Amino acid sequence: MTDAADQPTAGHLIARLVDRGWTVAVAESLTGGMVVSSLVDIPGASAVVRGGIVAYATPLKSTLLGVDAALLTRQGAVDPLVAAQMAAGVRFATRIGDQPTDVGIATTGVAGPAEQDGHAVGTVFVAVETPSASRVVELALSGSRERIRAEATAAAVRVALELLS
Repeated sequence: MTDAADQPTAGHLIARLVDRGWTVAVAESLTGGMVVSSLVDIPGASAVVRGGIVAYATPLKSTLLGVDAALLTRQGAVDPLVAAQMAAGVRFATRIGDQPTDVGIATTGVAGPAEQDGHAVGTVFVAVETPSASRVVELALSGSRERIRAEATAAAVRVALELLS
């Protein structure tokens, strides 16, 4: 059994970003701001967190984050490529001057109570993009809506830490 102290946390991610001198921004759908909230709960987060965009409505994924509208029409919002484009898009949307944010994190999926676009409750995609790498992870979560959202938030932090290792 893994001890809770060994689990990656938002504090670990903030520390890693500070060490690298990198910034982070988050694009969220099903987590509704929980990921960026977990980051800004950490003292000193303002040194690295640029912000977050909650694009809960599917069209906002296109208009705010630059996700391909045809992809959204064809696949719906719960899709690995949508998650990847959200992570890339938030890096650009939160740029300062001509400097994009270094790390983009994105979440999209189905928290319930019903399936969406043919995807079962608990289907979640987490994406992370940096200047040198990107990763999309599919999760099959179970439990209540609150549990799915909390586990998706923790997974987003974990995937970001893994990509920055």
